[in-house]
Amino acid sequence: MDLGGLGDKANDFAKSEKGEQMSDDALEKGGDAADRASGGKYGDKIDSAEDAADKKVGGA
Repeated sequence: MDLGGLGDKANDFAKSEKGEQMSDDALEKGGDAADRASGGKYGDKIDSAEDAADKKVGGA
């Protein structure tokens, strides 16, 4: 398979329901880890970054 075909398959997966759920879970876990690391000091900013990343990855 060529790299373009692999990229197309990855894009299709990211747009699928399962891909969306996996990306949401990963962003949530990353946001939670960042929140713990900052002692909750930047929770609002971390949540905003999660939302922005979710929109870029294919979400809401």
